[in-house]
Amino acid sequence: MSIFRRLRASGPRLLPELDDVKLGRVRRQLNSPGMPGQVSIQVDQVERLLQEAGADWDRRGHRIAVLAEAAAPSGVSRTWRLRAPRGGDPLVFEAWVELVRGRHAGRMEDAAAAAGYCHRAAEALPDDPTPWVALLGILRLTRAPSRELFTVWHEVTSRDPWNREAHLQMLRYLSPEECGSRSSQLDFVHAVRAGVPSAAPATGVELTALVDEHARTLARGGVEGLLVRRQWSNHRAAGALDAALAGWLVPGRLAYAAARADLNLLAYALVQAGRVRESGTAFELIGETVTPWPWSLDGEPLRQFGYWQSKALA
Repeated sequence: MSIFRRLRASGPRLLPELDDVKLGRVRRQLNSPGMPGQVSIQVDQVERLLQEAGADWDRRGHRIAVLAEAAAPSGVSRTWRLRAPRGGDPLVFEAWVELVRGRHAGRMEDAAAAAGYCHRAAEALPDDPTPWVALLGILRLTRAPSRELFTVWHEVTSRDPWNREAHLQMLRYLSPEECGSRSSQLDFVHAVRAGVPSAAPATGVELTALVDEHARTLARGGVEGLLVRRQWSNHRAAGALDAALAGWLVPGRLAYAAARADLNLLAYALVQAGRVRESGTAFELIGETVTPWPWSLDGEPLRQFGYWQSKALA
């Protein structure tokens, strides 16, 4: 059976864990109906999964982010923290769960307490960037002054120079919708582009900024919204797409944890740029693993993805 027939047979799915099979199993356990004693079992599963990631900061950060989202409605993080109150992993997991809850609510219930978990986790795990990444997210959500964010940014990048989540947090913080401006965001993108290796976890920052700009233009509406595709033909956007096409589409080239998320990003950008035929290899590498963003910008993500995938692979 060809890959194209397999894709049509199985169909696209929203998989937060992307291609991390072990992470997917634990995520589903966290989402399953509660039973007596189950929280303790779930804590053990989360603990083992994070320990298994070791010093692979990219994989570890991806796992914490996905598990925190799944655990946010439950008491798993609190149970783990109370069981090991000085443990770095329980503390950073509790902080990340509080960040997830804050994002959903639009505000932090107790930002100071969550930040405290980050600082205590950083003391217990001095080489790990993850507590600082969580703190960066908390500061962004609370609209903290830029000097505070850049101090934490230095802590992250001194440990993990191309941390994907940290770069995306800074990109959005510096946007005109949050605490920056279009020029400050462009300056950040230019600085990243000048140094980021082509297959590093932060390689998608420029393309993310371009899709954000695309969404911003659509939201304004009017003539600009009708002519939004034109912005993909300018030198900066076309160059970013060409570079991604040249550097991302060799199988196995993007080996970081969220690689399929960035391939979704590339496929979407190519579609918006009117380069559907060139998106076929990206859709082929994605397979059935769909990310809600950016497909949700145009409607129901699975429907949007399936429509464009079928056209690209026809």
